[in-house]
Amino acid sequence: MAGSGTAHLRPEAERALVVDDLVVEYPAGRGTVHAVSGLSLDLLPGETLGILGESGCGKSSAGRAVMQLPPPTSGEVRLGDVDLTALPARRMRAARARMQLVLQDPVSALNPRRRVKDLVVEGLEIWGWGERDRDRFVDELLSSVGLDPATVRDRRPHELSGGQCQRVCIARSLALDPDVLICDEPVSSLDVSVQAQILNLLERARERLRLSMIFIAHDVAVVKNISDRVLVMYLGKTCEVLPSASLEAALHPYTRLLLASVPESSGAEDAADPADPADPAAAVVGELPSPLAPPSGCRFRTRCPLATERCAAEEPVLREVRPGQFTACHHVEES
Repeated sequence: MAGSGTAHLRPEAERALVVDDLVVEYPAGRGTVHAVSGLSLDLLPGETLGILGESGCGKSSAGRAVMQLPPPTSGEVRLGDVDLTALPARRMRAARARMQLVLQDPVSALNPRRRVKDLVVEGLEIWGWGERDRDRFVDELLSSVGLDPATVRDRRPHELSGGQCQRVCIARSLALDPDVLICDEPVSSLDVSVQAQILNLLERARERLRLSMIFIAHDVAVVKNISDRVLVMYLGKTCEVLPSASLEAALHPYTRLLLASVPESSGAEDAADPADPADPAAAVVGELPSPLAPPSGCRFRTRCPLATERCAAEEPVLREVRPGQFTACHHVEES
């Protein structure tokens, strides 16, 4: 991890993406929405980092700020050796081609007036075809995401299912051969059976193209299934970062709350038992505070059963509590 209170996993030259102390704030009437507050992360080539948290925690704001859509309030985003936050608009436009975004609602993400074959190659038309054979390239891309080119190439988005539209969105994202793919809740609007197909598709694309991915979601089982590491966010702050294989060994009370909310049938049999009074997650109560006025100290303290006066006075920093596991909590030992 990068930034204050974190540790680098690899030398910077080996990382595909580095985010340092990212801050995203929005004006709201007479106040300010503190969407993301000091987020730091790094991403290795070919790695998938899951960003997990409930709605309103700042996940999507962080993903868009990484792509400079819009630029963050402060902080640094480095794609390879390029500092995106310092680029002029023309160079930023070119650098953005190395990153692609897959959105939550695939139907709305596609121009309803254009045919699939035109949507898929839109980026290449902007940046120049070179010597590519357009029709052959379209067919290869559609086949790579599990679509029959002869069936779908001349259709428009309203003639496709939600799952087919998401496959088209992924094909369009892969057309420019990006280094980093940011997936913002890409399966949350799809049926469970289609979700599994899209997750498998993304995993195959990552392995085949050695893509680095940021996968944003609120579903614990989905994030665990596709990610190498998981970053847990709460109200704009990082609570915990750990390998996905160690998710059930999470120490932060908020992460344990998320685990406790997963039904056993989802495959998280080892997750904390929400009915167990010895589990800190079982005692979590209260509403999510407003990002307009986040709590002092630890932002989770207003809902945390372990909270003390120290939690209100002093913000915990991420520290390595186990190899590869970083937790921001004053009471890790009690967890």
